[in-house]
Amino acid sequence: QVQLVESGGGLVQAGGSLRLSCATSGRIFSIATMGWYRQAPGKQRELVAAIRRAGSTRYADSVKGRFTISRDNVKNTAYLQMNSLKPEDTAVYYCNADLGYENYWGQGTQVTVSS
Repeated sequence: QVQLVESGGGLVQAGGSLRLSCATSGRIFSIATMGWYRQAPGKQRELVAAIRRAGSTRYADSVKGRFTISRDNVKNTAYLQMNSLKPEDTAVYYCNADLGYENYWGQGTQVTVSS
């Protein structure tokens, strides 16, 4: 099993920045891809960014150029640096660990961007 604990959410004004962290424990060496997803009220959960073990990344078009995903393999932590935040970025953000045959989710952290 893999345990995920997110932190770093909060309230920020439009144009501001936040950094989310996702600390992992358990079968971390089996994690192929770490991802950040978000779910706004009344909307489906969507992929925000993902990073593979080798370091390749992908982003949703809506966050390209503003968000950066990274992972520290020594600290077993994934990060999502969010800059130039917009009100439409308001959502619960979830960390995901994809082992290829299993998926694990964190509890979610609220990000609220005021206009």
